[in-house]
Amino acid sequence: MPRCSSIAASRCFLPLPSVGLVCDSPQFGVRLYNPPVAAFPLLAVDIGNTTTVLGLADASRTLTHTWRVRTNRDQLPDDLALQLHGLFTLAGAAIPRAAVLSSVAPPVGENYALALRRHFMIEPFTVSAETLPDVTVELDQPGAVGADRLCNLFGAEKYLDRCDYAVVVDFGTSTNFDVIGRGRRFLGGVLATGAQVSADALFARAAKLPRISLEAPASAIGKNTVHALQSGLVYGYAEMVDGLLRRIRAELPGEAVSIATGGFSRTVQGICREIDHYDETLTLRGLVELWASRQAVGARPPATV
Repeated sequence: MPRCSSIAASRCFLPLPSVGLVCDSPQFGVRLYNPPVAAFPLLAVDIGNTTTVLGLADASRTLTHTWRVRTNRDQLPDDLALQLHGLFTLAGAAIPRAAVLSSVAPPVGENYALALRRHFMIEPFTVSAETLPDVTVELDQPGAVGADRLCNLFGAEKYLDRCDYAVVVDFGTSTNFDVIGRGRRFLGGVLATGAQVSADALFARAAKLPRISLEAPASAIGKNTVHALQSGLVYGYAEMVDGLLRRIRAELPGEAVSIATGGFSRTVQGICREIDHYDETLTLRGLVELWASRQAVGARPPATV
């Protein structure tokens, strides 16, 4: 049964060839925008501490290609240019004409930006609270919010058609709970240790415990060491997620939809009872929507020289 009630539909104006299509969206509380076709393909790069996810979007803002590579802090801009060229070539994809970057590993983000400038003649748009004037960050220190969490805000907007609030559970190196309000408000959240980090810490401190794959066992009561560890790490983690979601919902003045993303979300899918949607490309899609929104507020688009 849906948690939230329905809201009014969007209203769109006629597109202009050099400007794009602008829509007033009452259900999201924001203005949406379709950039001109000449701005695409758009490269979206989400740089995490462990993994970097890349995608190419077409003029309909649909992700046509996605890749997942290891985040390597030792790679130089020329190394990353070769990596990008190789990915585009292997996929038979067109060279991007614009780019948007989100990074929680600043040296890597800077090197990707240099690679795009030097080898692809693209000036990328880099995500931060300072570059998003239409986003309200309701934290004690707004500038401290992670770029990936701002991307999740944009990626979650499509789920706000029937709710005033959304909670994105992003399973990465850490597990982030991003609490989002209608009208592009980032309200705060929770930071918890990631499931794999927890497992690695346990194995490092308990020499006799075997390393295991993070997958759900057949039952919560383990009959051997491997199954007991899997139960604690998977079912225990799922209960932590459900418990925090219940607490967050209890503190909000209205109903909230919850969306899970990130690699470990596949493991807990069907186990967590408090998650409404699973969206593996939410952060990357949010990057695309975020970039498009910059044009709607009059920001200078990332240009191809």
